[in-house]
Amino acid sequence: MQVLDRAGTGVSMSPSKAKRHHTSLDRLFRYAELLNYGDVHIKFDPATGLRAIVAINNLKRGPAIGGCRVIHYRSADDALEDALRLAYMMSYKAAINNLNHGGAKAVLMMPKVIKNREAYFEAFGNFVDELGGRYITAMDSGTSTSDMDIIARRTPYVTCTTGSGSGGDPSPHTAFGVYRALESAVKFKLGRDDLEGLHVAIQGVGHVGYFLAKALHEAGAKLTVCDVNEKSLQRCVEEFGAAVVAPDSIYDIEADVFSPCALGAILNLTNIKRLKVSAVVGSANNQLAHHHYGAALHERGILYAPDFLVNAGGLIQVAVIYDHADEKKAHEQIGNIYHTAMTIFETSKAENRATSEIAESMAVKLLR
Repeated sequence: MQVLDRAGTGVSMSPSKAKRHHTSLDRLFRYAELLNYGDVHIKFDPATGLRAIVAINNLKRGPAIGGCRVIHYRSADDALEDALRLAYMMSYKAAINNLNHGGAKAVLMMPKVIKNREAYFEAFGNFVDELGGRYITAMDSGTSTSDMDIIARRTPYVTCTTGSGSGGDPSPHTAFGVYRALESAVKFKLGRDDLEGLHVAIQGVGHVGYFLAKALHEAGAKLTVCDVNEKSLQRCVEEFGAAVVAPDSIYDIEADVFSPCALGAILNLTNIKRLKVSAVVGSANNQLAHHHYGAALHERGILYAPDFLVNAGGLIQVAVIYDHADEKKAHEQIGNIYHTAMTIFETSKAENRATSEIAESMAVKLLR
């Protein structure tokens, strides 16, 4: 069997490698079909070491927008699967928050060493520009405002730059959206209009988790936190008087709200059974380890605020600023997460269905 290299010449492949190659591509094509793609663009620039994937899930509401993630991956298959999964969820985020954008994601496979960071991101900027406005890039894991500034030298299809007005780091805006969703959940589940004395267990107090903890502390909430980073924990202890537990113990804390703000896929059947809270409201992406586990939370009487709504504050900020350069409008639209969450909670109660199912149904209708 032969595959084509960049120059279009044949490269021999052993039968065993060919079989693995075929199986891997088949799996990814099936996954893309399941998520209703869209298109996927791949760029390799040997001069800078850039290996980039841009997954564009949906363009029905407008040009796709999503962050540029630069992290280490074990394989190109893992990177592509991550891009597909994240871009799909970005479509849901944009739709349910009534943004005039589709969902996309850029995944850059970080080399062992980025020898020239400026050249690296200029090459990525060229790649974005080649897509002709179908994709607008933004900050994500492993990238910064200065990286966005470099990309902007090569393309106008970028936000989170120094002069964009989006504030650079989207974390505070994401945290504000989580806070508004948490207020909505507390109102619906506990009948409370304030957070004074509310006990919130936060998993992960890095960027978004820290800003959420700060807002909750200012509102008078009691905090229990965990994180693998000792400095992040110490900051929360010193500034907010937070109690600290080991990462795996956070699921056993008796609290009002559990707020996952770190890794995804943490709500599996085992951890769901361990929870001793009334609601789950957090910023982590893809919190449900399986699509159907929202039903397990529903059956336990734990109110789940769907992650792709809750963590959309950063996306709303950069999208509205990119479209209108109106910070007041962006702040108001993030605040409206409260009302969208309340609609989901009320519909879930009326129809006796999981909140995750309700939210996904709403998003799908808006994407048709």
